[in-house]
This record gives sequence, structure tokens and C-alpha cells, in this order.
Amino acid sequence: MTDHSQSTAAAAEPTGRIVLLTTSHRVAPGVLSWPAWQTLHAADRVLCADPGHPQLPYLREAGVEVEHTAADAHELVAACAGGRTVVVLPGGEGDQRLTDGLARLAGSGRVSMPDLELLPGSYDLPGARLLDLVQVMDRVRRECPWTSRQTHRGLAKYAIEEAYELVEAIEDGDREELREELGDVLLQVVFHARIAEEGIPAGEDGEDGEDDGEALGAFSIDDVAGALVQKLIHRHPHVFGDAQAETPEDVHAHWQRTKAVEKRRESVTDGVPVGQPGLALAAKLAGRARAGGVAVELPRGEGIGYELLELAARAEAEGVDPETALRAAARVYRDAIRAAEGVGAPAR
Repeated sequence: MTDHSQSTAAAAEPTGRIVLLTTSHRVAPGVLSWPAWQTLHAADRVLCADPGHPQLPYLREAGVEVEHTAADAHELVAACAGGRTVVVLPGGEGDQRLTDGLARLAGSGRVSMPDLELLPGSYDLPGARLLDLVQVMDRVRRECPWTSRQTHRGLAKYAIEEAYELVEAIEDGDREELREELGDVLLQVVFHARIAEEGIPAGEDGEDGEDDGEALGAFSIDDVAGALVQKLIHRHPHVFGDAQAETPEDVHAHWQRTKAVEKRRESVTDGVPVGQPGLALAAKLAGRARAGGVAVELPRGEGIGYELLELAARAEAEGVDPETALRAAARVYRDAIRAAEGVGAPAR
């Protein structure tokens, strides 16, 4: 056979296939897609350099033989000769050395490369990154000198600050700022839930280092999320049940009735936090009274407070949030002041 015939025969030989089978650490091990299981069972060889890979016990149960070896790019290409399929299970951080080696071989033009395929064995579901957040928060709570000493009471002021910053981002219409501020608010939820896992005393430690209250029952972020899911389902029977709600007003009325039953409230004012800003408080009380059908006249008195109360109640009845309206007007006033000073509008 001539050299040309030999080279033609070599070129015609099947080059096989290398499959990099990736999995998400946010999905339980062993939960793989059907194409992944088909590929694993049909492969000539399955390689994994990490003997502690979380998928290995489940592959063994499924009868898939895995070789614990860290093959390099040349070895992998050789293993595919004759049309064989080799599946590689990278570790959680991937295998940069292997992928770089395969890229160099493919780019050299001197090697007849097998087909290269990236096969996701499992996919992240929506919300999967929240699992990362919980894990990171857990580690920070254990290892950070500042974070490990925080209490519910000590963090309370940050929850208020972050909520106001979120509102400002919404009013500014800044999408990037909105994304960041939502994350900061979410951090407060996860932070408090992580502290609650430890059963911090109800009163928490005072400045004298003494326990100021009885111990609370511990709960986790899963308990928080689970209770919220139950609440949303229970208060949306028009979505998850047979109830009918044709308008937003129907939904709101049902929501308020359900809350009253759940919390066994004696008054429509129960549950209204009096520590909120004054205009918001006045509007909330007016809204509760109107929705509950409580016929009560606004109290009359001397001073700006009663005038503001009347304005807040009127705004609520007209579907206007007085706190938002006043804040918008105040922002215009701030810009006018800056313009009069010759400094221009503040940076957004």
C-alpha cells in the first residue's frame, strides 16, 4: 500500500466522540437527564478524575463502570480511536487543563480530532442560585468576625435603610440599581433567617451582656419560605382553588378577610405598624377603616397634624399613596433648591 493509500485509510477511520458530562451542584446527585443516562450506558469508557465526585455512587447503582483516572488530551483522543465514545465527568470546578489541551490539539491541525460534545446532565431550576446564597451566608455567619456577632435587634436598622434604598431605586427607574437593592433586601431576609437557626434569645443580649429574654424556637430559611408558600396559596384561592375574583378589588377584599380569620383580629387596625412614617400610617388606617366598612369620622383638632391626617385619608380614598406623592414632590423641591444653588441635579 502506498503512503497515499495509508493516509487515506487513516483518515477514513472513525475518530469517535468525547463527551464532557456536566452536572449542577444545585441539583441532587443522581438526578440526571435521560440523554445523559443513555450516553453513560452506551459509552465505551467513563472517566472521572475525582474519586469523591457526588455522582459516582449513583452511577455504580445504575451499573455504569467509572474509571478513576485523570486522562490528558492526547490520551483521550487516542482512547476514541476506532469510533469509541469516552465520557468524562469533570469536577465541580470543571477541568481547565483538559479543555485547554483539547483546544490546542484541535487548533494544531495535525491531529484527527474526535467529535467534542458538552452534555449537561442536569440543569439549574429557576431560583437555584438562592441555594448558593444560603450556603455563602452560612459560611460568612460562621467565619466573619463582624457577621458572627450580629443579632436581630442590631440588624433592624439595616432592614429599614435597605427598604428605603429599594424604594428610591424604583422611583429613579434605574434597573441596575433596582437589581442591586433587591439583593440587599434579600440579604436581610437570609441574614435574619440564619441567625434564627441558632435560637437567639427573644430579647437578645443587652449591652450588659445579660440575656434580656427567653430563648426563641429556632427556624431556618426553609421554614420562612415554606410559611410564605402556604400563605400565598391560602390567600389566592382564585388561583389555586375554586374561588372567583374578577377584579383587583375582589382579590384585596378576600385577602383582608383571610388575614382577619388567620390572625383572629378584633379590630381592622390590628397589625398596622405604628412605627411607620406618619403619612403612610394615616393612609393605612383610613384604608383599613374604609375596607372594613367602619363608619368613623376623622378626628378634628387644631394644628397641622389633623390637616395632614385629612389629606392622607383623602389621598387614600382617591387611590393615591400620600407618602409616595409627598416624596415625589419633595424630590422636585430638592432639585429646585440645587438649581437655585447652581449645582445641578444630583447624580443618579
